[in-house]
Amino acid sequence: MPSLQTALPPELANNTIRLYRECLRRAKYIGHRQHNTTLLVDMVRQQFKKNKHEADPEKIQKFKDDAARGLINHILYETEQKSGLKFRNSPKAA
Repeated sequence: MPSLQTALPPELANNTIRLYRECLRRAKYIGHRQHNTTLLVDMVRQQFKKNKHEADPEKIQKFKDDAARGLINHILYETEQKSGLKFRNSPKAA
């Protein structure tokens, strides 16, 4: 399966520190809007700290893909809110 990071700019996707910083920026932005900045920033920090000693390249790639997915989802959400366009399918009624 191709990496999800291809949807991010290469300077962000190829650099774990930049990815971490962007995740923190987004957490601060979302937290400021929802009044829970400390909680969200701590969650991002915990995830990166928990996995900082991982040596398996496949697991590292999965963690980076997960972080990229979170960033992409937030970017799409913000774009939807500002433009009124829908980028994802709405759940189908049963």
